[in-house]
Amino acid sequence: MDRERAHPGQRPQSRTMGTTWEDLAAIQAGMLAQAQLNGLEVTRGEVRCHLRVRRWAQRTSHVFSTTTGPLSWEQRLWLAVLHGGDTALIGGLTAAKVHGLRNWERDDITVLVDDELSFDRVEGVHFFRTRRPLVEMRAPGDLPLCRIEPAILLFAGYEPNRRTAHGALAAVVQQKLTDADRLRDWLGRMTPLRRAKEFRPLLADISGGAQSLAEVDIRRACREFAITLPNSQKRRRDRSGRRRYTDCEWRLADGRTLVLEIDGAFHDDVLQAADDKRRNRKLSTPDRSVVSCSAYELRYHAWEVIEDLVALGVPRT
Repeated sequence: MDRERAHPGQRPQSRTMGTTWEDLAAIQAGMLAQAQLNGLEVTRGEVRCHLRVRRWAQRTSHVFSTTTGPLSWEQRLWLAVLHGGDTALIGGLTAAKVHGLRNWERDDITVLVDDELSFDRVEGVHFFRTRRPLVEMRAPGDLPLCRIEPAILLFAGYEPNRRTAHGALAAVVQQKLTDADRLRDWLGRMTPLRRAKEFRPLLADISGGAQSLAEVDIRRACREFAITLPNSQKRRRDRSGRRRYTDCEWRLADGRTLVLEIDGAFHDDVLQAADDKRRNRKLSTPDRSVVSCSAYELRYHAWEVIEDLVALGVPRT
């Protein structure tokens, strides 16, 4: 179980949102906590009766389902957060997935919990202890869910792999789930936070037009090797009239435009690689040249990429 320290927050009201257990179960995907049943004056004898006739199933030491089959994704979320207690929130990449983040799934469900709470572990649930005011981080809605900004910042602050942490911040902006300004605002509100010092220039790059970690890398390489920063995500129409967005563009001294397309890992697919080559041809004109490099080259051999860009006319600063 991870742990991080910040400031204590107040505890919200107990999650007894309906007038009967049926009302509450309808809101919570059929999941109920023992504390909620106590608040609704459902006796332990009634609970045992539901279990005995197999209308309900006990899923953890104090969470029940009003169904007996395999749990759905939504039910797993409710089980995890109800087990975590009144202040618990779905957090981390799990919260990001609920908010709509694609291609960043993890097997375990992450739950942010009050540092002072004590409870049993649950298989498939990762509890992250914090003293931050969770009530202020909660998103609107019935499901106790952390807002996308604090959820992804906490994940990035404590993710062991720095590049994965940076990539997650870039991804939530790239997929338009938030923007760099809101992340910067939450970064200030969450002080102190691990890696905050390195997140600030990263967010500056993202707000400057870099929409992926590879684009952040090219801007960093340009500064390191003293060449002009590119324009990012420039909207163009190719010869077939289709709207395209280029990764990086430079206006050269002779009036021509140089475009650099950065290929990620999925570009290794043969059909995708063919589509990329076709795209580059259709974007090329007598006044606009398109070249490409891989994200791997940019990460580990940036000086070679920069050397080629300079040879093609990108000016040094």
